[in-house]
Formats: sequence, C-alpha cells, structure tokens
Amino acid sequence: MEMVLDVYKRPINPLYPVVCMDESPKQLIAETKVPIPASPGVVAKHDYEYKRCGVCNIFLACEPLAGKRMVKITERKTKVDWACFIEEIAGQYENAEKITLVMDNLNTHNPGSFYEVFPPEKAKALWDRFDIVYTPKHGSWLNMAEIELNVLTGQCLNRRIDDIGIVKKEVAAWQKFRNNKNAKVNWQFTTENARIKLSRLYPTLES
Repeated sequence: MEMVLDVYKRPINPLYPVVCMDESPKQLIAETKVPIPASPGVVAKHDYEYKRCGVCNIFLACEPLAGKRMVKITERKTKVDWACFIEEIAGQYENAEKITLVMDNLNTHNPGSFYEVFPPEKAKALWDRFDIVYTPKHGSWLNMAEIELNVLTGQCLNRRIDDIGIVKKEVAAWQKFRNNKNAKVNWQFTTENARIKLSRLYPTLES
C-alpha cells in the first residue's frame, strides 16, 4: 500500500509516466419489452425482466496527472487480450524511458502472458518498458483506474445495452469527451493518512 502511495506522490514526468490500469466486465442485457420513454414530469419505465446477451470486458488505463485515459472493449479477458492492451499502452508512450504501471495482481497480469502472445525478444522488450507496482490484496481501491471505471459506468454504461458494438461506440465517445476535458483525479490519501485511518495494519502503532 505504501509503495503505491509513494508512486502517487511523484510529480508529472513525460519520461517516467505513472499509469493506472484496471479491467471490469460489462454484462450485455436486452429489454424483453419495449420501454416506456420519459415524458414531461414522468420518468422512463423499464420492465424488470431482461434477456442476457453475454458479457464483454472493459480494459482501462489512465494517467491521472495528465488527465488522459484509454479504453478498450474486448469480447474476453484472456492473457492475450491483456497483453495486447499493454502493448497499446506502451505505444502511447513511445518516448518514455520507463512506464510505471499500477494494477492489481490478477493471474493474467504477469510477464508470462507476453510470452504466450509475442516472440521472446518482443515479450522481454515490452515487459522491460514497465515498472510494475501491484496493489495489495483487497486493496483495489488504491488503483485510480478504478475511479475512472466508476466514472465511465456512471456517465456512459449505467443502463441496459445488448450489443458490444454499441458499447464500443459509446465508450469511444466518452473517452474522447473526457480526454478533451483533461479530467484528472485529485488523489489526496497519503501514507500519513493510512497510518492513522488504517492503524490496524501497523501493529507497533496499536501498542
């Protein structure tokens, strides 16, 4: 936890960007009955029944201090999908010396995934471009990409959508809109806060 918080204290540096990455499933749901649209003074009405149309996956990476983010919608969340998304992140920072990547320790989030997708030389070169900082177990709230995912859900995907094509289209529009706003995350939780509010994690402070 303190390692992540130390990373968040770094000033913005284009040569050493700090990027947060997370992923989340999005259930594709269709209406079984035609909704009643909203009218003056009356909210829209949707039947409680719905039809499941599968699941897609949302990959999101953001550079909080720069106010930039990129989102990719995939049909699955395999090692191949993750490795290809990381390659896209690296492509966004071609001039960076090293990219600090904050993410959770999911079983697909490891160098082995690169070697399943790319030739060994490319896999190693890609992994070497990153300095990986894992969030602790049960500490996903420390990942600022989770904040961006919550914003994406609330502003764009918080309704029934049955087509992955629509999800891709709307997410692309959201990404462009939010990047144009240069929307940043104002992270204020520090190591000092942690030692006070999470004192149970520090045995010597409880004595």
